[in-house]
Amino acid sequence: MSALTSFHDFRYPFSSELILQNRNRVLRLATFHQEKGRDIHPFFFEGKLSQPKRTAEMLRALMKVVQSRFHIPAMMLAGIMRNSDPVVTCNDELVRFEGFSACAGVYVRLDLEPASFIGDRTGRGTTNVDFNHPMLAALARIKKTDQVGISIGAEQVVLEKESGNVVEKRVELPVRWMKGFVEVQAVQKRMDHCFSVPGMDAFRFFRSLPRMKTHRRKTYVTQAGKGLRLSQVPVSTGVSVGGLERLEVLETMSKSARKLDVFADKSTGASGWVLQFDDCKFHVVISPEVWRGFSGEGQALSAIAKQRKQELAKIRALLQWQNVIDEISISKMLKAEQEAVAESLMVLGARGLVGFDLSTRSYFHRQMPFDVSLVEKLQPRLKSARKLLEVSKLSVRKKNSLTVEVLVPSQDIKHRVTLSIAKQTAKAGDATVPEKCTCPWFSQHQGKRGPCKHILAAQIFLEEKEH
Repeated sequence: MSALTSFHDFRYPFSSELILQNRNRVLRLATFHQEKGRDIHPFFFEGKLSQPKRTAEMLRALMKVVQSRFHIPAMMLAGIMRNSDPVVTCNDELVRFEGFSACAGVYVRLDLEPASFIGDRTGRGTTNVDFNHPMLAALARIKKTDQVGISIGAEQVVLEKESGNVVEKRVELPVRWMKGFVEVQAVQKRMDHCFSVPGMDAFRFFRSLPRMKTHRRKTYVTQAGKGLRLSQVPVSTGVSVGGLERLEVLETMSKSARKLDVFADKSTGASGWVLQFDDCKFHVVISPEVWRGFSGEGQALSAIAKQRKQELAKIRALLQWQNVIDEISISKMLKAEQEAVAESLMVLGARGLVGFDLSTRSYFHRQMPFDVSLVEKLQPRLKSARKLLEVSKLSVRKKNSLTVEVLVPSQDIKHRVTLSIAKQTAKAGDATVPEKCTCPWFSQHQGKRGPCKHILAAQIFLEEKEH
């Protein structure tokens, strides 16, 4: 899968730059414009930064992650590609920059909230932004006392074929990079909040981290008083981290942060690190191990397999660039089960239409400026599951109030798949039965890499049987 790529032509009306305008500096970020009969992103954003130096430092930190590759397989060394055009979303409440490391093992996001800007802000939409080396160098020269504005996709830079200079990039996006955007939403949804520490204590912790690479061993981070400490042995309240070097980007910024929130998915070992400021948030989400990109986790596969077409269409119609999508309100409005709404939102996340915010524990609306439908079509386990349904005859072996067991023929073997019943009728206190399969792949990963092809086939089989 790592060799598969998708080509995208990103056309920009100019190169992003920091210019002098009416004695003030203006950061003009050139945005991607896609022509398919109409403007896909007909919006603009203009505002004056209230903390220009800190915002510039955060944008540079975001780009440091996007332009990094923390794991370089030998077979891919000659084909390393830098995907240096992050995604920016504007809505009525904030401006959000998102990016991924080239290895898809680190997700980074900067949320600029209303207090980050002076004056009115306008515009809604999502697009790619051209971040070039001259612009990054200009960001490094911004001082705390400078007056800096930001302009994203302003009217005067809308691309016309016959007018203006156009910076055109033919970007080769690995499918694993696009799949990473899809999977990280599902991984964050599963995370629990572990602990919070003041920003200065977080700074002391990050400054104390070893400077050599630690990806060959798993380390645990746990709370010690008001601060954090490392442990080489498993700790029940700790957060496992593979590759501490992936957290270095947080060191400088944490000194001025109000606090650091740490989240973890105990099932997979992925973790989320959110620096909270008075006017913005900086997110870093890292995969369980340096060599594991989010693209291969498969946490969203079950939701993708369960189409729920009726709920999906209704929920999609309600998306209006919300910063917080309230699942309970949607469930009541549509008179649908909350589980169906949650699964539909996960499918929409797999299509690039929503992202997940650890701070608010909710989805937000945005649209990826590239063809995310390719991701669903190129999921190998999902393709294998659908093939099993075509060539094999699945059957229900037994069923009770908690579980259903499905026989899934695969080659000359019949694998037994155990699934929990969607509508739990068990008494309070009964444990939810996890998904299980008798295949070697599931035995090796125990659900930590998402469902196997047999579980996916059984889920699709039961859904089709119900309808």
